[in-house]
Order: sequence, then structure tokens, then C-alpha cells
Amino acid sequence: MTIKNYLCLIIGLMPFLAETQTLGGKSAYSFAKMPASPQVMALGGINISNRSEDVSLAFTNPALLSASMHSNLALNFNSLYDGISQYGFMQAFTHPRLKTNFAVGINYLNYGNMTEADASGMITGSFRPRDYSIQLSASRKYLDKWTYGATIKYLHSSYGLYRSSAIAADVGLLYADTSSFLQIGLVAKNMGSILRNYQTGVEEELPFDLVLGISKKLEKAPVQFSLTAHHLHRFDILYDDTLFNNSIGAPNASAGKFTMEKLFQHLVFSTQIMIGKYLEVSAGYNFLRRRELRIYNVSSGLVGFSLGAGVIFPKLQIRYARSYLQNTTAFNQLGINLPLNKYIGFGKWGEKNGW
Repeated sequence: MTIKNYLCLIIGLMPFLAETQTLGGKSAYSFAKMPASPQVMALGGINISNRSEDVSLAFTNPALLSASMHSNLALNFNSLYDGISQYGFMQAFTHPRLKTNFAVGINYLNYGNMTEADASGMITGSFRPRDYSIQLSASRKYLDKWTYGATIKYLHSSYGLYRSSAIAADVGLLYADTSSFLQIGLVAKNMGSILRNYQTGVEEELPFDLVLGISKKLEKAPVQFSLTAHHLHRFDILYDDTLFNNSIGAPNASAGKFTMEKLFQHLVFSTQIMIGKYLEVSAGYNFLRRRELRIYNVSSGLVGFSLGAGVIFPKLQIRYARSYLQNTTAFNQLGINLPLNKYIGFGKWGEKNGW
């Protein structure tokens, strides 16, 4: 499939998806929107244009998967609130004859044990709610500066008696001009269909998103800036609870009216700095996150900000990210990347088997 075909596919799906997708908090599989990579978390939670040798970037844009990631293994761990944990795994490999890069990934959320009770409040036992996705990604280069990719994934949620599953796909595009240090990405995420609803007769929707991102590195400084625009298919994206806002005296959003605040709610700003040869420092700011999670008439602190650092060695990458969702609390994510061909001869094994 050519670049033109991919653009036509994304643009052709936009009118239908814009009409059927709901606002934040009203779709199923919200875990699919969570960053499975500490590098992405540090860059504000959404980034599809920042290139590095971190194979887990393919969770956000399959076009970021490259041949240089052959044999790379990513293992990520995210510590959330109240014992909730998130685990990420991704393994990449390249098939030279097909000129195609592949990656297999798993994103798993474990909510621990929860008490199960009936409608009267009588405890009947316990259950272990969980969410997970299993995905296969592929990418190919087109000419010198273009890469296109696609991901097919199986999504599953299990909350006691209530279970749901779906098939979804991401399609992505990346333009990278190394001479001007410019990268531009475009991704349509979570397009697909529900296979099984939580309740019979109650239809859920996938958390579709159309994202455009630009990253630009300074020519004479080891600094890169990124601007990411998400939910391009819908202008009003703030989840606004009118009844709750009225109960605490908070103002409600002006539905249907254009405001600069609504425009900025689509944007995520981030920067990444290389300090020396091996140290990477990242920071990001998510406007929508700060607007949704701030508390009225209370200082919001660092809500919406995220920070991260990475140690980048030839045989090992270690990254840590910290994201602020409340003014006094943050959650942390840790990840490692290992190029297995530098440890166990993965590349030589592939050559012997025709890869």
C-alpha cells in the first residue's frame, strides 16, 4: 500500500468516525489511551513524531518502527494508584527480503483483588479485574523520507461478570528529513469493532483518535521540541459534567463555541534534551489533562506536567518517567530496551533462517 493509499484511507474514515465516537470518559477500553512507553509518558502522554531507538514507541505510531530496531526488546512497568500496575512488552524484528519491520506487543493492566458483593451489599467473594491488548505491528519505508505502518490489535476487558473484547487497528505515517532535523507524524488510532459488549443490548465504542505531531531538533543544539495535536476529528473534547460543576459553583464549558482554551485542549507540548552522549532528559505539558483533572478554586500544582530521564548505552536503554495527575500525587513508569542481537547473536540466527 502506498502513501497515497494510506492518506486516502485515513481521510475517508474521518467523517464516519467523527460522528460515531464519543467524548472522553464515555468510550470503552480507556486503557488503550494510556502511554505504554515511559518516553511517551515523559513527553506529555501523547507523541507520534519523536524518533529514537525505543521500540515501544510503536505502541503510539507503527510508522516509528524501523529496521534499526531489529531484535530490540522493550519491557515497561507503570506503578499507578492503590496498587494498580501496568506492564508493557514489545519485541521487534526485520525481514530483509520483505523489506518490512514487525513488532509484537502486549499491554496489560492489573487492578489487584477486589471485593465482590451483591445489590444488597452482602459480600459474595472477590474478583480480579484486568485489561489487556495484544498487537502486531508492521512498517515499511517509502522512498527516502517516508515510513508507513499499521497495527492490528485484540482488546479485552474483564471485570468480574462483565467482559468485553474488540478488534482494532492503527494506521500511521511518518515523514523524516534528517537534513533539517524534522519529523512529522499522522496516526488514526483504535479503528475497529466491538466483538463482545459488557452487557447485551448496550453498545460501547472504541476510543478513536486522529493525531498529528511535529518534532524539530535544533541544528546547533542537542534539543528537540514536539507539538502534538490530538482528537482532530472533534473540536469539543472536554468531558464537562454540568450537574457536578453547578453543585460546586464551577463554570461550565461553552458548548459549540470556539474559544482558545478549547483549541489548546487539543495540544501537547514537549521537549527532549541530550546531555552528553548517554543522558536524555524529557518534559511535557498536556493541556487537556490539566483542564480535566484540576480542582476548582484549589491550586493545581504540576497537574498536566510530566518529566523523564533516560540512560542510553549501546547495549542497554533505561528510561524513567513521572507524570502528575494530582497536585500532590504522581505516578511513575520504568522501562528498559535491550538489543538482543548484541547479546545472543539474534541477527546471525535470523540470517541462517532466511530473515
